[in-house]
Amino acid sequence: MHLPLLTQIVLACLLGGLLSVAAAALVMFGLPRKWMGFTVSFSTGLLLAMATLHLLPEALESGLTPHEVFPLLLGGILAFFMLEKFALWRHAHGGTGESDAHPGAQQCDDHSHSHHHLPDAEHGATMLILIGDGFHNFTDGLLIAAAFLADPRLGWSTTLAIIAHEVPQEAGDFAILLAAGWKRGRALFWNGVSSLTAVAGGIIGYFALDNARDWIPYIITIAAASFLYIAIADLMPRLKRETKSVGWHGVLLAAGVAIVVFGTAHSH
Repeated sequence: MHLPLLTQIVLACLLGGLLSVAAAALVMFGLPRKWMGFTVSFSTGLLLAMATLHLLPEALESGLTPHEVFPLLLGGILAFFMLEKFALWRHAHGGTGESDAHPGAQQCDDHSHSHHHLPDAEHGATMLILIGDGFHNFTDGLLIAAAFLADPRLGWSTTLAIIAHEVPQEAGDFAILLAAGWKRGRALFWNGVSSLTAVAGGIIGYFALDNARDWIPYIITIAAASFLYIAIADLMPRLKRETKSVGWHGVLLAAGVAIVVFGTAHSH
């Protein structure tokens, strides 16, 4: 028996938020740091393929013309850039490799202690990080709702892509909060609370878009813009700095693309 559409949206938003926080916590608190690089590789392939092979074709098949889709795509990419510049939509964190830099260019592999040498401004920025991430997760919820209203299979594919790209972001959040002196439990709790704003976004998106289905192709195009922006502006620059296990990074990037290709072939 199929679950009601709203139930699927809420479940997807919960999974998208809480699973990404849990996976990031595992990487930050126990698993080898190289796993984060592998996550970035997989996420990059998944996001690029989802945007170009699934979301944009769906928007075009829904009735939008190329002259409508591609200007909106460009505007969306530029809008996400501006939102990030004004710290309203956080994504480009340094992650485990950059946020833990110590004086003398030494990297910190131990995420269990506080970095009390950080300036007071860094401590004061922690709430802004959580507020920005809450807004980002709320946006993810709207995008998930739009994808489910277009096609439940597209909704679950979009949720998978969001889970994958949220893991590096959440790990970066943990690194910054721990560096500001937060305890592990506190950082985990508030990151989890921030992730729940996706549920609010999903519910609002469902009721708002269910009565305005003509807007769904536009929201899907904005989702493609966000995926492309994250992949190109955030994740790919990290991959360029990877010098170890290059073969595995290539395999995982290809795996992310292959999942979308396989899913697209079976949905048509």
